Amino acid sequence: MTRGGTARDEGAKGPERKCIATGEVLPKAAMIRFVVGPEGQAVPDILGKLPGRGIWVSANRAALDKAVTKKLFARSAKQPVTVPEGLVAEVERQIARRVVDLISLARKSGKAVAGYERVKDWLQKEEARVLIQASDGSERGKSKLSTPYGGSFIGWLTADELGLAFGRQTVIHGALASGGLTERVVEEAARLRNLRVQDDGGSGRRKGK
Repeated sequence: MTRGGTARDEGAKGPERKCIATGEVLPKAAMIRFVVGPEGQAVPDILGKLPGRGIWVSANRAALDKAVTKKLFARSAKQPVTVPEGLVAEVERQIARRVVDLISLARKSGKAVAGYERVKDWLQKEEARVLIQASDGSERGKSKLSTPYGGSFIGWLTADELGLAFGRQTVIHGALASGGLTERVVEEAARLRNLRVQDDGGSGRRKGK
């Protein structure tokens, strides 16, 4: 089970919807819901709770770009829809913030730790379910830790973003235990990964041991 695929696989469950850009039917957890706002604008509904008919797009940059450039929101809604400038970037920002907030909540409940030594200890004791490493951290340093066997890897948040999650200036290494909010973190991180077009090839990713 590779680091790059685990998060996506774990998020692939639950009710399904059809993407307006690709025509694929996918689990809601792998998609972005939009609604038409009161002023006729496309509004991302990251939490899936806004009122109105949902318009669903696959959680990847290519699908979102296509939905914007081909004016597919209006076609799906059967009415004029204004697409705000920078909509795709805003979706990415909101999902990144969602992942950060969930990790922060996990930390407060004792389900997340940060720092090389603490993460290493959790991995050795098999307490870690998810290994988290900053995308802009040293590859040499990150290569010293491996994804837990049967677990997940998240490697597309920056050190600054992880710092926000753990109440520090920057964080390179983090880990999540099983239970609690961990599954939700993995699902949201999978959506973020596809938006950030993370390429795992040749980046030193290793299978859990």
